[in-house]
Amino acid sequence: MSTSAVYDPSNLPGDDNVNPYTFCVALKGSRWFLQKGKMIAYYGDIAFNGVGHGALDRLVRTSFHSPMHAGDWVVAEGSGKMLLADRAFDVNSYDLDEGNLTIRAGNLLAFEPSLALKQSIVPGFLTLIGTGKFVAASNGPVVFMEPPLRVDPQALVGWADCPSPCHHYDHGYMTGVLGGVRALTGIGGASGEEHQFEFVGAGTVLLQSSEALMAEHGTGTVPHQPGVPAGGAPPAGHGSGHGPAAGVPRLPGHLGDLQRRFGL
Repeated sequence: MSTSAVYDPSNLPGDDNVNPYTFCVALKGSRWFLQKGKMIAYYGDIAFNGVGHGALDRLVRTSFHSPMHAGDWVVAEGSGKMLLADRAFDVNSYDLDEGNLTIRAGNLLAFEPSLALKQSIVPGFLTLIGTGKFVAASNGPVVFMEPPLRVDPQALVGWADCPSPCHHYDHGYMTGVLGGVRALTGIGGASGEEHQFEFVGAGTVLLQSSEALMAEHGTGTVPHQPGVPAGGAPPAGHGSGHGPAAGVPRLPGHLGDLQRRFGL
């Protein structure tokens, strides 16, 4: 019978994967930006502070430019080894060299402050600019594609060094009984077979090998689950707390898919 490896600070990899679902960041008196809820354990002397923490003002001023997402992020600083994961999704690191990469906000786990994070013009996405390493999760392994290309919106992880996509709607999307409703409201037809993102020009498009978006998950809060301190059933009359806007009710079916797709 095979035995699982037992790790300690001496044999954990530094800035590399422990397995396909866990990444280890080696901090040596350095800092990383980290999305809340993505650190599962650490060795050493590491502190975690919100991006609005006074001592970090200069770092935030140079590296973090997305006020809508500031509440979802912290800065990890100190010395030690920090393990990152996201609900057993595939996790990998990527290196940018004077690059420009836009990624779905929920997929970005962490990044070095040598990269500047900005809010993409495309709702629900963030852009990293500069040189450095970042860590991202995906629902299945990532596939790298070259434009021109049309992509199911639910399979899109991000794009690098190419223009933002435009929407492409097949002719059938606008015809039939529902066509008039779609034309007037833009609601309906969430299937990628009718609606795609279209990429043109030079660059690289990142796709996850699944058409299912990673499920919404509340960050920075204690989950209401048996066995978790302060967990259990949610209080009566309260929502699940999931998603970027916990106070906004999630619409059913395709309407909910549209909310998720456009970051609403």
